[in-house]
Parts: sequence; structure tokens; C-alpha cells
Amino acid sequence: MIISRVMTKNPITVHPDMSVTDVRSLMDKEQIGHLPVLDKNNNLVGILTKKDLLKAGPSGATSLDMYEISYLLSKLKVEKIMVKDVITVEENDVVEEAARVMADKDIGCLPVMKGDLLVGIITETDLFHVFVKAFGARHPGVRITLHVAEKPGQLEKLTHAIAVKGGNIIALVSSEGDDLDHRRITIRIAGMNRSDIEESVNAISGAELEDIR
Repeated sequence: MIISRVMTKNPITVHPDMSVTDVRSLMDKEQIGHLPVLDKNNNLVGILTKKDLLKAGPSGATSLDMYEISYLLSKLKVEKIMVKDVITVEENDVVEEAARVMADKDIGCLPVMKGDLLVGIITETDLFHVFVKAFGARHPGVRITLHVAEKPGQLEKLTHAIAVKGGNIIALVSSEGDDLDHRRITIRIAGMNRSDIEESVNAISGAELEDIR
């Protein structure tokens, strides 16, 4: 799946000269936590998050009253607190690349570019939706997790055994196993009962059922 299929298109943006007070109000109104920052030529020059706003606010030990704090924040501009070294992805990159970058860099969003043009934003929430769809979490069925030997033909044996019993695979996810000789496979199956699934898996050499529910 490519990023353009799951990103938020035409995201809300702000300008460097906006006040922190206005940005905070905008985030609350739109219920968003990430805002790309564009200059007057619509070039991406920064990214602003709720975390940045919290860092910009006074500490709990401040002696200022709420009116003084509000006044200072109204004078503080986006350009002073935004992240300027923005990490981006391209709209035709794959979703797992966006997830890898976010995990490696410990960030919660990525502006999505088409050349020099901002066309979207992908966030942790977008990736959660991808995760839910990949595992078929909204569909009824029996969910199994099993270990199979890391060798050609294992998936073919497994899917064939399910098809023979009239099962329909709703979702199938393959991931690294506990060692280099195995892979962990998670499948959601409709049209089969638990006992038939267990029988099918147990008949496959090198397959070991880890969980069924």
C-alpha cells in the first residue's frame, strides 16, 4: 500500500508568522495535533505539534498569572518554536517506509510531498488504521497465529489446506519468527470452525499453532 492511499490529503497548514495562541485555538477547533508550516510561497518550512506548544508554554513554577501568560503566547510566533529540519516522505512511498521512519526517528507524523509540493500528511493514527485493516480486525472470523519453517512452499501448503476445507482468508500477515528458521503467520479466516482449522494446521509438516481465537 502506498502512502497516498492512507494519508490525510490537503492538510490544514499554518504560516510562520501566526501566533502560538491562534495555532492552539486552531488545533483545538479542528481536533488535530500536527500542522505543517508553509511560507508565503507555499514552501514547506517547518512542522508544529502539540508537543512543541507544550514546550513553548511556561513551566508550572512560573509566577505569571493567566493574563500575562496569554499575552506572551499571543506575541510568540510559530517560526520560533516550529521544527525546521522537517523529515518528509513522497506520496508514492510505501506505508511501511513511513512507519519505519517514524519509529526510527521517534516522531508522530510526516508531511507527504509530491516533488516540492505538500500534498498530505501521514500520522500515527493513519498507521493504526492500516494496522486494523491489515489484520482484518473489523471482520468476523477465527484468528490464528502459527510458526512455520522458513522455507519455500509453506504458505502455499497452508492456504491450500484452508481452501480445501472451504475457508476464506480475510487477512494474512507474515512477520519474523522467534529465530531465523521460522516465520510467524497471523491469519483471520471465515467459513471454518475452530476444530477444522486446528486439524488443517496440524496436518502441515513444520507448522506449529501458537494461538487461536
